[in-house]
Parts: sequence; C-alpha cells; structure tokens
Amino acid sequence: MSDKNDGPIWPPEMLKMFAETGEQAVEKQQELFKQMLGANLSGGMDMNQLGAMSQTATFKTRVQSGGRISIPDAERETLDIEEGDIVQAVVLPVKRNREE
Repeated sequence: MSDKNDGPIWPPEMLKMFAETGEQAVEKQQELFKQMLGANLSGGMDMNQLGAMSQTATFKTRVQSGGRISIPDAERETLDIEEGDIVQAVVLPVKRNREE
C-alpha cells in the first residue's frame, strides 16, 4: 500500500537542527581535545576540562529492529552507564546499507 505520507517523518527544519546539534557536539569534543593537548604542552590541565572530556564517548553502532541502538560495553563501563540510566545521544548517519 502506498500512502500520500511516504515522505520523511521529521520536518526538514528539525533534521537541520539535529545535524547542527551533532556538529556542535563534535566541535566541543575537538575543542576539549585541543585544550587537553595544549595543556599537556604548557604543563597543566584544568580538572574541569578533564572531567568534561571523561564524560563523553563517540562510537559507531548499527540500528537494530524498532530503531534500537546499543552502547558498547567498553563505553558503558567507562561512563558508568547502567540499565535505566538516562543518557543523551546525538545521532549522525554514517553509512546506509540499503538499495533505493
């Protein structure tokens, strides 16, 4: 069956907002990493910067049935994430394995 609403579920403005949010998250991670490297070269690092850096993870995962994604064991252990915890995810499509 074909329906007139076969288009995207999300409006283009919202998709753009999600993409911008993801880009901002990546930029923040890059800034923290640069600050960390700069601090190592200059002899010290602010503990707040180190704390913020230790509370993030970047990884790739496959979308499962029902739109589910999994956080890898290593990231869950490192960030002390347990079942029932609430986390924030920024999703950026990397590769699509489908024929259109």
